[in-house]
Amino acid sequence: MKAWNIDVSPTGEGLPPGRGTVKEGARVYAAKCAACHGPTSVEGPNDRLVGGQGTLRTAQPLKTVGSFWPYATTIYDYIYRAMPYTAPQSLTPDEVYSVVAWILYHNGIIPLDAVMDVSTLPAVQMPNRHGFVPDPRPDVTK
Repeated sequence: MKAWNIDVSPTGEGLPPGRGTVKEGARVYAAKCAACHGPTSVEGPNDRLVGGQGTLRTAQPLKTVGSFWPYATTIYDYIYRAMPYTAPQSLTPDEVYSVVAWILYHNGIIPLDAVMDVSTLPAVQMPNRHGFVPDPRPDVTK
């Protein structure tokens, strides 16, 4: 069961040790992500990861990591568990932290010299962090 327990919570619980930088993320992204998301993550052919800030309340919202996702830790969780598409769970924690840093930087959320790790990633303030409401049902844990 422990091997299956790889999820990461919004607070960062479940993040593994490791670290990553934007510059290292550029290398990993080019090698393992660009084929599906494009060289700058806006070309596709799969989901766009960058841009869209300010579009959610328009007639054509662009839901990207930078415009829609409320927690930076969710980026780590998703990439670690499901990417790259052709080899899920093949990235090391350092590679995942680096790709997350690259994506956050290109969305204008962190500076170029930022280091993402178990303490800095949960502290990142996403642009849409207040765009979701808690589930009020009594049977749902918060």
